[in-house]
Amino acid sequence: MPSARAVEVDAAGRSVRVSSPDRVVFADLGVTKLEVVEYFLAVGDGILGALLDRPTTLERWPKGYSPDAVMATRTDSHGDAFYQKRVPKGAPDYVRTARIAFPSGRSADEVAPSELAVVAWAAQLGTLTFHPWPVRRDDVEQVDQLRIDLDPQPGTDYADAARVSLTLREVLGELDLVGYPKTSGGRGLHVFVPVAPRWSFVQARRATIAIGRELERRLPGTVTTRWWKEERGERIFVDYNQMARDRTMASAYSLRPNPRATVSTPLDWDEVTEVHPDDFTLRTVPDRFAERGDLHAALRADRDPDLDCSLQAALDLARRDEEEHGLGDLPYPPEYPKQPGEPKRVQPSRDTDRPRATDG
Repeated sequence: MPSARAVEVDAAGRSVRVSSPDRVVFADLGVTKLEVVEYFLAVGDGILGALLDRPTTLERWPKGYSPDAVMATRTDSHGDAFYQKRVPKGAPDYVRTARIAFPSGRSADEVAPSELAVVAWAAQLGTLTFHPWPVRRDDVEQVDQLRIDLDPQPGTDYADAARVSLTLREVLGELDLVGYPKTSGGRGLHVFVPVAPRWSFVQARRATIAIGRELERRLPGTVTTRWWKEERGERIFVDYNQMARDRTMASAYSLRPNPRATVSTPLDWDEVTEVHPDDFTLRTVPDRFAERGDLHAALRADRDPDLDCSLQAALDLARRDEEEHGLGDLPYPPEYPKQPGEPKRVQPSRDTDRPRATDG
C-alpha cells in the first residue's frame, strides 16, 4: 500500500511536516511514525527540558525498530539504525547547533534543541532516542549534570539497581548532592545531579568514580566499579565512564528501541523500588506526564541556579581515596587517547605483567 501523504503537526506554535505518517515504527505494537511524533509532543515540556540547549546525538531508526535490525558502528557503517552526531543536511533554519570536540581531537556541530519543533523534526527523521551531553550550548566544556549509571550485570536486574540507588541517595546526601532518578528504559537506573556549570569532564568523572567506590565499600559484593566485564561478576556496575567526554545517556522521555517501546522515565524516590521499566511505554507515559508533570524539571539548563550542587565534597572524597588508599584513576574506554594518571588499559586475563596468585 502506498504511504499516506505528509501531514503537518503543531509543535508549540511551529508547524512541522511529517512524511509517511503511517509508516510502522514499532511493528509489535502497530505504532506509526505519526504516533511517535505525537508521543513526543504529548511529553513536550519534559523532553524539551531534558534536551534544552544541549548538544544532542540523534539515535535514528529511519526504517523503524525491529528485533533483527542492525545498528551501525564505528567500524561498520552499514546498518538499519545509526547515531547521528553531526547536524543532518537540510535541517530547518530554526535548528540550533553547538560545536563539540571529540576525544580524537575532531569536532562537529551537533543539534542543540531550543524549541519543541526541533524534537518533532528529529522524530520525523526517525529519531527514537536522544542522547544529550551534560553541558550547555553556551559553554560545552563545563559540565552541569553529574550522571550516575547503575548498570545491572548478568545475574542482576532492575530490582537490584533500584535497591542500590537507595544507598546511592544516602551517599549523595552526605556529599551535599541531590539526585533525580529515572529508568534507563532497559534494565538499568540513572541518577542525575544538577551541578553548577564550572566542572570539567575530568572532574565530573573523578567524582563519579569516588561515589562508585563509596558504594562498593557500603555494599560489598553488590556493587562494582571494575571496568573489565570479566571482573564484574553478578553485581551492579557503576559505569563511571558515562561521565567521560562524548559519552552520553538516553535522555528522560526518550523512547528505547525494543518491542514494548519503553520510555526512559523520571521517578520519585519513593517509587523507585516499586516500579518496573516495562511499566513505562509510549502509550502509558503521556497520561503519567499529564498527571505528574516533569519530575526532572530541576535538571533543565534554564533552571534556578540556586538548585545547583557543588562537586567539591565528592572531589575531596576522591582525593582521600588516592592519598589514604592508593585509589587513583580507572581505565578510559578503548577508543580514548591515553590519559594522564590512567592505569594500564589491558584486559586482566591478557595482562602478562599482572601479579598472579601462587599455590601455598
